[in-house]
Amino acid sequence: MAKLLICMADGLEEVEALTTVDLVRRGGIEMDMVSISDKKEVTGAHNITILNDKFMSEINLEDYDGIVLPGGMPGTNHLRDDANVIAAVKKFAAEKKLVAAICAAPTVLGYAGILEGKNATCYPGMEDGLLGASKKTDEVVCDGNIITSRGVGTAIAFALSLVSYFTDEKTAESLGKSIVYKAN
Repeated sequence: MAKLLICMADGLEEVEALTTVDLVRRGGIEMDMVSISDKKEVTGAHNITILNDKFMSEINLEDYDGIVLPGGMPGTNHLRDDANVIAAVKKFAAEKKLVAAICAAPTVLGYAGILEGKNATCYPGMEDGLLGASKKTDEVVCDGNIITSRGVGTAIAFALSLVSYFTDEKTAESLGKSIVYKAN
């Protein structure tokens, strides 16, 4: 079974983080919520406090098949400014493991220098941070082991793309139907 980590920082976008965790776990993929600070609780951009599973300082990156970065402000800035997060993003990219980010967080991937020659998307107005990328406006952009998405409104599609990446399209579609995603 695949195992992912999602980096959680104060000021994150709660919907993006929790939707991703919820749907990835429903898809049968293990996901640890990992605080990048010295406390297990992080408070999101909309004053919702989330209890995380682990600390970044106590995990072994070798135990994971992918890393996910939720957006939100100032959460994205905290991710970008954390040397452990940047090192993890670079390591996962170099090892061709999944690196996924949503909303403003794809700019962290640009900052880390892993988007050169890749297709990527992000929250409208943040495109200058997609350093080296071919900028797209699709709700989710998958380019090899890099998956990016635009924001809260694309969080379900983003999470389902992660499920599809580690399982298959049929599993992701079935999960989408079970939550009445894009029902007629």
